[in-house]
Amino acid sequence: MSHRQIGDLLTLMATLRDPQRGCPWDRQQTFKTIAPYTLEEAFEVADAIEQNDMAALREELGDLLFQVVFHARMAEEAGAFGFNEVVEAIIEKMIRRHPHVFGDAEVADAEEQTRRWEMQKAAERSAKSSGETSLLDGVALGLPALTRAEKLQKRAARAGFDWPEVKGVVAKVHEELKEVEDELVHGESEALQGEIGDLLFSVVNLARHSGIDAEHALRAANLKFERRFRAVERGIAAQGKALSDCNLEELDAEWDKVKEQERR
Repeated sequence: MSHRQIGDLLTLMATLRDPQRGCPWDRQQTFKTIAPYTLEEAFEVADAIEQNDMAALREELGDLLFQVVFHARMAEEAGAFGFNEVVEAIIEKMIRRHPHVFGDAEVADAEEQTRRWEMQKAAERSAKSSGETSLLDGVALGLPALTRAEKLQKRAARAGFDWPEVKGVVAKVHEELKEVEDELVHGESEALQGEIGDLLFSVVNLARHSGIDAEHALRAANLKFERRFRAVERGIAAQGKALSDCNLEELDAEWDKVKEQERR
């Protein structure tokens, strides 16, 4: 088996984008059209990790690396920067943000390092800004909504804008749920969307105060629902029926049976 190097991947990408002999699809792509694929590949890396599938993880990491090379190639064609500049920038940043490893600074533990990391990032954002700044600067709009909500809350908490105890967050969740219920009565869809958004934001806050990663928790809930629903499908099929043949009570009974089997 030949040992491929990063240079081989860069050459492959350049060939795919070659105006004369490249791939028509690859040639017509832009940063905006490729960005959704980049996000998708990052999620597929996370999924492989969640499944503890090392073979899939190797493949998905390759797909994600290809996305980085794709963006770097388009930037090079535009005369902005190339792959080497991307590598140089991340190395410089990691050295700068780890003075306790590459310099003389000392940190007591991972928690202190996290605080210093955030302070360094804040200083870098401030240095880049030419106008009004905010603690919330730099929280990317493209993040999954749950993850972005948590990051926004953490930033605000640094300024003391946070509930001192989790019971205050729980009360807020109940308050937001009541507002959703009230809006359901009124039937105004735009207002209902706003109230449901507020409820979700409060639930993320509850997860954060409880030391739970909201995005991870919802991913786990999705997987659990999928696992149980598939088991319901198998149970109904074993009875010689289709889901469409069953009423809600029958489906609920099968669902409860699956849950009981899992508890055992």
